[in-house]
Amino acid sequence: MKETTPAAMLPCFEKWCQRFDDVFTHKAQKREFRHYLGGLLGESERKNLFQMAENAVEVTYHRLHHFLTEAPWSSSQVNQRRLEIMNKCSQTRISRGFSLIIDDSSH
Repeated sequence: MKETTPAAMLPCFEKWCQRFDDVFTHKAQKREFRHYLGGLLGESERKNLFQMAENAVEVTYHRLHHFLTEAPWSSSQVNQRRLEIMNKCSQTRISRGFSLIIDDSSH
């Protein structure tokens, strides 16, 4: 079952992903970031690369694998940007007594 493609995601998905575009230097990295994130947010029970590629339109295992293992981008820059975005929103701003819990499905 093909369930995920960035074009099929809610408009806010693309808007959110665009906040990270300057962290990536190549168009392919931006595309695979969206594919990977879409796979994590998708309904598949398994969140491994093979299953993400199988469940998505226009996504290949080899491109996702290359993006995560070989492509020249910084996970610390992506994480720093994520924290900046979270701190700009009153609902996710880190404050005293704040706890962010993410389960194994990334939700």
